[in-house]
Amino acid sequence: MARLLHPARAWGQEAPMQVDTLILGAGAAGLFAAGPIARAGKRVLVVDHAKAPGEKIRISGGGRCNFTNMHADASAYLSANPHFCKSALARYTQWDFIDLVGRHGIAWHEKTLGQLFCDDSARQIVDMLLAEMAPADLWLNTALRDLSHGENGFTAALDRDGKRQVITARHLVVATGGKSIPKMGATGLAYDIARQFGLPVTDTRPGLVPFTFPDGRFKPLAGVALPVRLSNARTSFDEALLFTHRGLSGPAVLQLSSYWHEGEPVSVNLLPDRDALDWLRAERQSAGRRQLGTVLAQALPARLVPALDLPTDSRLADLSDTTLAALLPGLTDWRLTPAGTEGYRTAEVTLGGIDTDALSSKTMAAKSLPDLFFIGEAVDVTGWLGGYNFQWAWSSAHAAGTALASRPGP
Repeated sequence: MARLLHPARAWGQEAPMQVDTLILGAGAAGLFAAGPIARAGKRVLVVDHAKAPGEKIRISGGGRCNFTNMHADASAYLSANPHFCKSALARYTQWDFIDLVGRHGIAWHEKTLGQLFCDDSARQIVDMLLAEMAPADLWLNTALRDLSHGENGFTAALDRDGKRQVITARHLVVATGGKSIPKMGATGLAYDIARQFGLPVTDTRPGLVPFTFPDGRFKPLAGVALPVRLSNARTSFDEALLFTHRGLSGPAVLQLSSYWHEGEPVSVNLLPDRDALDWLRAERQSAGRRQLGTVLAQALPARLVPALDLPTDSRLADLSDTTLAALLPGLTDWRLTPAGTEGYRTAEVTLGGIDTDALSSKTMAAKSLPDLFFIGEAVDVTGWLGGYNFQWAWSSAHAAGTALASRPGP
């Protein structure tokens, strides 16, 4: 098991401690990257300002961690360079991680759309990562105060519970994530470090995040959920939509939010699994005396039907084919324009980040400074909802970790 060095055991003012690799961030990517380097006999130190490692892992998937997806490939990732992620994803796949989970005796199951979860607890994944990174050191409650680079590598001044510790490292791996969920300590540290060493950073924005409608139009529908096809000009997703007091959420909304830009409308198809016009015609023929609203309530949540801008009190028999066809956009192309999103506060990921043009797709090293690596969410690679972002963490971390493990030296 990796050594957990807590502030109670802090060393205080000592001479600089030398390591081969310093990893900033004890999340999914940082913990996973440490393993191959440590197993190669190199001294590795992972630091994080949190009180516990892998906190986003622990809370993910309702506490069971959606640790990968059976369908993970480059088509499920957004990036200014959609080809960048292909190398890492191909060299460490979801099947590789599934095999690792199995070797650690962690039982798992598949939910919808290839999403894999632990049967028991997300803590099992954290424990597995800690076991895999042995004998690397892990310092928690530790903040980076200063960072520089010279002929002998990197020098980092760390604050461990108010005590200063200087670390020198031949290599630096930045795995501090993006800006999402600041209440868990997320910051833009990775972007600051990139800019410090001359690497470009693309614009960032919240991803996998609910839409907001400040006019409160959906408050009466809060809690209503149904399967939809949610679309914009670029893509569409067939998943569940959830009405909330603040607007729209649910998997379909989170997915589309990563492809949405402020001011754009989205289209909601409330009947994605049927030909709406043929269905209404058939219902009119078999039960024409029933009201449109009564029929719609067979396929839609009853609370939703009165909120639709449709003549729900009209009898089907009184609605001609032309009239029915004119009503269809209200059911299959309901146009809504969100005012915005809930922002980084609830966003599951950060879109954008370290410009991939500045990194090696094979090793994740900076092209201009080969001893500096960026992995995980900090990089401009963002996956769909459903385990894809964890797979990017594993794959990018493996790319950096194996590259550093093979480098000569102690």
